[in-house]
Order: sequence, then C-alpha cells, then structure tokens
Amino acid sequence: MSLAQATEEQTNGDLAARFFATRALSEALAAPLSDADATIQSMDDASPAKWHLAHTTWFWDTFLLRDHLSGHRPWHQKWPFLFNSYYEAEGERMARPSRGLLSRPTLEEILEWREHVTASMAPLLDDPKLAPLIELGIAHEQQHQELLLTDIKHAMFQNPLGPAMCEGTPSVSSASPGEVQWRSHPGGIAMIGHGGEGFAFDNEGPAHRVLVEPFVLADRLVTNCEWQAFVDDGGYRSAALWLSDGWAWVNAERIEAPLYWRGSDQFTHAGWQERDPHAPVTHISYFEADAFATWADARLPTEFEWEAAAHGQDSAGGNQLDAAGSPLPTGGTELFGDCWQFTRSAYLPYPRFKPAAGAVGEYNGKFMSGQVVLRGASCATVRGHSRASYRNFFYPHQRWQFTGLRLAKDA
Repeated sequence: MSLAQATEEQTNGDLAARFFATRALSEALAAPLSDADATIQSMDDASPAKWHLAHTTWFWDTFLLRDHLSGHRPWHQKWPFLFNSYYEAEGERMARPSRGLLSRPTLEEILEWREHVTASMAPLLDDPKLAPLIELGIAHEQQHQELLLTDIKHAMFQNPLGPAMCEGTPSVSSASPGEVQWRSHPGGIAMIGHGGEGFAFDNEGPAHRVLVEPFVLADRLVTNCEWQAFVDDGGYRSAALWLSDGWAWVNAERIEAPLYWRGSDQFTHAGWQERDPHAPVTHISYFEADAFATWADARLPTEFEWEAAAHGQDSAGGNQLDAAGSPLPTGGTELFGDCWQFTRSAYLPYPRFKPAAGAVGEYNGKFMSGQVVLRGASCATVRGHSRASYRNFFYPHQRWQFTGLRLAKDA
C-alpha cells in the first residue's frame, strides 16, 4: 500500500499499546448507550453506534486477521455483508440507509465479537511488515470514534426529551476572546502534503509545491455571539451573501441557524444547555461558513494557506478528545482543536496521486468529487489523530460534524 512507513519504535510495544487503547476507547464511548440507543439511525449520513463498533471490527477481521493470520476463521459468515461500508472489492453489502434496521446482532453480541478480534490481533502486532496496515487500522477506528460521537448526538437530538448521553459541565464558562487578531503570512512557494516519516492517509500526498499569495489568518475561530450577530442582521435572509446552491439549500431546508441551536440554548451530548456566546460556533455547513465570511468582509482560507500557516504548530494542541465524555468547543488561539475548519478548496487529488492497490485503495480517492476540504481537528477528534497535512472532507450542505470556521483575508 502507498502508506507512509511507521517508525521502528511504532512497530513494537508503542504500536500494540495504541491498538489496545484505541479499541478500549471505542467501547468506552459507547458504554453509556443502551442497545436501543446504539441501534437507531437518524439519517442516511449517520450510522448506528453499534454499526461503528462492528465496522471497525470487520476492518481488523478482514484486512488483518483473514489475510495475515493462518487458520483464522470469520466470527460469522454473514456479518461481512452487514458491516462492510463501501469497499466494492469486498463484495455485496447492506445499503447504508438501512443500517438502522439491524436490531440483530445485538450490541452485546457485537461487543463479544470485538473482544475476540482484539485478542486475536495480538500475534500480528509485532510484525514490522504489517505496521503500516495496523497504523491505518488505528487511524480508521479513530475516525469512526469521532463519527460515533457525532452520529449519536444527531440521533439523540431527534428525541423531544433531549436526553443526555453522558454528563457534562455547563457550556457557559469561557471568557470573551476579544477582537480577532490577524496573523500575517508572506506567501511564497509552500510545500504542501505529507512527505516525511510517520503515518499519513493516501490523500495527504504526494508532497508538492504550491504558490501561495500573501494572506492573513484569524487567530481564533468565529464565536457563537459573532454568529448571532450574523443571524440578527438577516444573514439567513440575504441572497447577496450566499452561493447559488447555498441559497437554494437555505430556502429548501428552511435553515435559520446552526444545527442544534434553539433560542439561547444548544443541544450537546449532555443534553440541552445554555449556549456559551464566547465559544466557537459549530455544526455549520460550508454554505453557511462561506456566507458568514462574505458578511464579515473576509473569506475562507484555501487548504494550502491553512497548511502553510500550520507548519510548526502543535497538531496535538487545543481542545481535542482525550477520553470518553461530552465533547464541546471551548475556544482558544490554537490552530488545532474545537472544530474542523472549512476551507474554500475542493477535495481533489494532489499532483501524481495514485490510489493504493486493492480494497484499501478505495479509502479516500474514490470520494474526490463534489466535496470541500476541512482542516485542523475538533473536540471529538482523538488527540494525535490529526496533523498539518490532514484533509477532512464533506459535502457542502453537511453540518452534523463539529464544523466551524476561521476567517482569512488577502494581504
């Protein structure tokens, strides 16, 4: 596979420790859920929590145990049909919108399967030849940990009772961040993409040169109170601020505010809470981010500007996920954390990009159409998962993820 080689340290005890820690975190995130909670699917873009637990287990069972452990037998012959996501090379699979119909297998049965697969992986964790694939599996499960959190939040939101998935601190706690400060970048020839040691997804490379014009980037994310000013000024009713597709979406869906807003409250994993005016706004679409930037006499950065600004920054800094709990943006001046940040860049392949051979080549490349790139990390991103070259991507209307924005301007 065209994956960056893991370092020698990562091929031994550290890699095994991260594998077991990743598996344990998935189960800790799902621990507050009942079987009914873990089964529901609130929309086509989301998946049930127990499906995430099963799909990540299918990944290890298929690409590691089946292909590299002699004598391994699948846990259940029909489960690959249920828990394959989009890998055409692995055959037929259940349609994504139907995942919420899987009342069986139960959450308990899936957790039993997880335990078996986790234990069965032990003989493979010390094989340096498998280290790149194990790195991919860890990163893949970390992605689904964030999806599990955002998908169950959307599902709980549908319940008129506004149930809490877990306990959380009151959301109104941060101080005003003050006026935006603009950080200047001189532009020039920037090296973009992953080209060094350590793991990276295939869509982060190859590294290549990009000409970046001088620009300035805000030192923080846009806040809830700044977004409220946009709402109060008629931002959702002014066609001049919106891209054509965005204006059609706003009217068709009757969008009036970010997802999970209700009056002065917002829905969180800890239920309905008073909205912190100084925390970063989140759960917005690309259309909304672009309209706000126009209203603010600014723009969204390109993904190349964002990455150029991120060189030398601590990708493990800021508000990111360290343990199970209620993730919530809190604010700060770190470039990473709190919310994934929209760029104005289309999700396209870099020069000389080629998908990996086999089923794992379907991981990213096949989705390079009609989506936009987001950079950084969110409060639901496992700390250490992201990096300066990391490229997240969503369709312009999607907003159930922890998505926000950082403004940019030409210098």
